[in-house]
Amino acid sequence: MGAFCSVIKFENLQELKRLCHWGPIIALGVIAICSTMAMIDSVLWYWPLHTTGGSVNFIMLINWTVMILYNYFNAMFIGPGFVPLGWKPENSQDSMYLQYCKVCQAYKAPRSHHCRKCNRCVLKMDHHCPWINNCCGFQNHASFTLFLLLAPLGCIHAAFIFVMTMYTQLYNRLSFGWNTVKIDMSAARRDPLPLIPFGLAAFAATLFALGLALGTTIAVGMLFFIQMKIILRNKTSIESWIEEKAKDRIQYYQLDEVFVFPYDMGSRWKNFKQVFTWSGVPEGDGLAWPIREGCHQYDLTIEQLKQKADKRVRSVRYRVIEDYSGACCPLNKGIKTFFTSPCTEEPRIRLQRGEFILATRGLRYWLYGDKILDDSFVEGVSRIRGWFPRNCVEKCPCDAETDQAPEGEKKNR
Repeated sequence: MGAFCSVIKFENLQELKRLCHWGPIIALGVIAICSTMAMIDSVLWYWPLHTTGGSVNFIMLINWTVMILYNYFNAMFIGPGFVPLGWKPENSQDSMYLQYCKVCQAYKAPRSHHCRKCNRCVLKMDHHCPWINNCCGFQNHASFTLFLLLAPLGCIHAAFIFVMTMYTQLYNRLSFGWNTVKIDMSAARRDPLPLIPFGLAAFAATLFALGLALGTTIAVGMLFFIQMKIILRNKTSIESWIEEKAKDRIQYYQLDEVFVFPYDMGSRWKNFKQVFTWSGVPEGDGLAWPIREGCHQYDLTIEQLKQKADKRVRSVRYRVIEDYSGACCPLNKGIKTFFTSPCTEEPRIRLQRGEFILATRGLRYWLYGDKILDDSFVEGVSRIRGWFPRNCVEKCPCDAETDQAPEGEKKNR
């Protein structure tokens, strides 16, 4: 009893508030519907428990549900890990390479970023995920990725049960006319008769669950491949954007340098082990990181400071070339744009051809930035901020960018 009470602390109970959010409610609702309907369909109408195959199938369904929920709640309640309040590097001279967070009253450790939703600086922040109502970062990156893997696998199994249930129950009930197809739902055609007949309500519920399972398989499966891609490169979504802006800065100023991402260990297996371990606990403390040979511990933070000082790089200017309605998952912008829509509570912004955008970060098929309402390119003016598809905009020509930079700045650089 004492050990149980030591686990349940006030802080842990406060974390339960994360469940009171539309993201976890929808996610847990989909898991509950798919797993419950799969068990009901298999036991009552497709694969009864008195058969060996039915028993194994039922155990597998329970196993999928338990593993999915285990990793989901781990990702939610363990959290990403935060930079300690008031943290500063052991060597005071290293603070010159780091950004200072006024909210946390601490220096931002390498690879950490401040999350406005969590109101803390997050260790190795990848993104704030509304489905777990928490950030994905250093401590929960493995659990989050395993959830993204197990959820589609479990849904594929459930979808197979749904399809086979409808097939076996409706096979003898279909009658084809010259121009019609009729389904006789009045009587069960299974011998022995099931305890509950497969009626119209069961058919509708199974069909609905099948749609959820297939949609989850596609959407979550795409997220899994995106996460694995950056894990094998030992990057985060934010760091990929920083690297892209670094290349843009070097190209614009025609500098004789090459930006090398310092945390890519040069081997996919070594990068993989930075996130996934047998103990389930990631390597290190999230404040200091192993780096590849020839790089410096603060190469990435130094690059961030350069970009922060360079207004042109900090906000890359784009011109809108195609209208965008502001839809969350636009069907008319391409299949990749549709399935890689950012999983965030941040809004989308409506675009019209000819408008200008200052993009501050982005993904492969999406960008995030401010729409300039008065076309003045002056900081501090009223703007509309949000996500928009990358294929709706194009970078402004270099001659326009040169006009924006102060006279002689490019030469001085």
